[in-house]
Amino acid sequence: MKILVCIRQGLDGEINPFDACAYEAALQIKGAEVTVMSMGPQNAKDFLLRLTRLGAKKAILLSDKAFAGADTIATAYTLSLAVKKLSPDLIFCGRQTLVGDTAQTGPMLSVYAETSLITNVMSIDEIGESITCTTRDMGIQTAKLPALITVERINTLRLPSIMSKLGEVEVWSAEDIGADIEKCGLKGSPTRVLKTYENYSGKRKCKLITAEELDGVINEALKKNREKVSVAKSDIKLNRVFIVGDEPYSFAETVSDDITVLEKTDAETIAETIKAQKPNAVLWASDAWSKETAAKVAAMVDLGLCADCTTLETDGEQLIMYRPALSGSIIAKIVSLTKPAMATVRTAKSGGDIVVAAGWGAKDSLDTVKAFAQRIGADIATTRKAVDNNILPYSMQVGLTGKTVSPPVYIAVGISGAVHHIVGMQQAGTVIAVNPDKDAPIFDYADYGIIGNCDILK
Repeated sequence: MKILVCIRQGLDGEINPFDACAYEAALQIKGAEVTVMSMGPQNAKDFLLRLTRLGAKKAILLSDKAFAGADTIATAYTLSLAVKKLSPDLIFCGRQTLVGDTAQTGPMLSVYAETSLITNVMSIDEIGESITCTTRDMGIQTAKLPALITVERINTLRLPSIMSKLGEVEVWSAEDIGADIEKCGLKGSPTRVLKTYENYSGKRKCKLITAEELDGVINEALKKNREKVSVAKSDIKLNRVFIVGDEPYSFAETVSDDITVLEKTDAETIAETIKAQKPNAVLWASDAWSKETAAKVAAMVDLGLCADCTTLETDGEQLIMYRPALSGSIIAKIVSLTKPAMATVRTAKSGGDIVVAAGWGAKDSLDTVKAFAQRIGADIATTRKAVDNNILPYSMQVGLTGKTVSPPVYIAVGISGAVHHIVGMQQAGTVIAVNPDKDAPIFDYADYGIIGNCDILK
C-alpha cells in the first residue's frame, strides 16, 4: 500500500494542522509506505526533511519559479502531475490550509489525478480494494482505490523518537514532472486578488443586559431572526447567473435579475450544463456537498472558484467577490479571469435555532451550561481550546478548524473571542455573550452581553 500525503508549510514555518492530521492518519496504516509531498521554495527542503523523521520513507518537494503564485486550480494541476508519476494507492490531504481556508485543492486534485474522493474524513474504517470512512457531514462513504481523502482535525501528529532517522528529500522541477508552465503558478491561476484589507465585518454594537433579561432577549431574537448576511444590491446587474440549489438565491439577487436554479446532481452533469449554457456566474452554497462538488466542477471545466464569499458585487461585466482569509483577519477582494465566475457563498446553517457554545472559561460549569441549553432547546457547541483539552468533542467545535454555524441565536459562554472562533459564528443572527471579563473581545462581536460567570444561567 503506497500512500502519498500532500502537505503545506504554514506561515509560522510549521506543518498546516489539517495536513498534520492527514500525515498521522497515513502513518497509522499498518504496512503502508508513506511519502510526503509539498510545493514550495527550495528552503522548504529542511521542513520536509524534519517530517521524514516521523516515518515517511521519502519526501518530494515541487519547487520551481513557475509554481509561484498558484491558486487552488494551478496548485491541483501541478500536484496531479507528481501524483501520476508516483502512482499511489491513496492520497491523504488535510481538509484545508489556514492560509486560504478554501478546502478546494483536495477535490480539484482528485479530478486532475483521476481518483475517487472522500472529503471531511473523521475516521478511516476499512481499507482493501476500496476505502471506507466516516465523514463529518455526509455519513459513511466508500471509494474505490486509487482514492483521495481529505482529513479533519482528528488526531495529533506524533513526535520523532530518539532512534528515528532522516529520510530523503527529492526536489522536482516543472521539467521533472512534465508541467505546462502556462497552467502553473500565477500564469495558470484563474482567480486574482485585487485588494486585501483588515476585517471588521463581524463586529457589532453590544448592549449590556442583566441575567433576568436573558430569556426575553432570546425570545425576541427568535422572533426577529434577522438576515444572516448583510448584502447590498448592485445597481448594474449580470446576465444569466446560475445557482446550484436554492440556498444561494439571496446572494444571486444582489448581482442579477436573471437567475436559474440548477438541481443538485452529480458533478459531471452540472459541468456539462455550465459548458453548454455559458452563464456569467455560478453560485454554490457552503454545505459540504456544495463545496466538494463546486471544486470538482471547477477542475472539470478549468474555472476559477472563490470560496466562502460573504459579499458579492458586479460592474455589469465581472463578478466581484469578497471573502475572509488568514483565519478571518483580512477580507480579500477577488475576481475571476475565466467565465463563468464561480463562488461558494456563506449559506450553511448547522443545527437548530439556538446554539449555546461553551468555551474554556466554562470548563468547570459544563453541567450548568448543558442544563441551560436543554431548558431553552439549544444545541451545544464549543471552542478549539476546550476540544484540545478534552472538555467537549471535536464534532462540536465551531471556528476555523471546526465548523461554521449561523443560527438565529448564538450564545457564547466563557468564550474569549479569538478570531479563529469568531470566523465560525459571525454569521449568526443574534449573538449573546456571557463572560466575567468586561474587556473580553467576544463583546465586540455580540449584540448583547452579560458580565458574569456561568452561575447566571441557573
